[in-house]
Amino acid sequence: QVQLIESGGGSVQAGDSLRLTCAASGGTFSSYGWIRQAPGKEREVVAAISWSGASTYYVESVKGRFTISIDNAKSTLYVQMNSLKPEDTGVYYCAVSGRMAPVTRADLYDYWGQGTQVTVSS
Repeated sequence: QVQLIESGGGSVQAGDSLRLTCAASGGTFSSYGWIRQAPGKEREVVAAISWSGASTYYVESVKGRFTISIDNAKSTLYVQMNSLKPEDTGVYYCAVSGRMAPVTRADLYDYWGQGTQVTVSS
């Protein structure tokens, strides 16, 4: 049984940093991603990474500010989010896919965590 458990969300001020963590169990997948659901918007993949860590993807709006990483020994996925902006507000989901990495479409992810809320105020 695949389980993805996110942690690290919270309420911060613009310019602050947060680090989200996702503990994965129950399998190994080709692609891992962080997907954001902003209020009134569709889910979007903000960052994705291959199991090996060799391939990464970032949506344009977070390039240079977010860094995705994976620790295979611990089966843990991370995203370091710096210089946060109010538009980064949303629920962040950890998700995994059996498809070739990086998977940039939210609907192509097979398993999802429960999500963690990130709120950035100005």
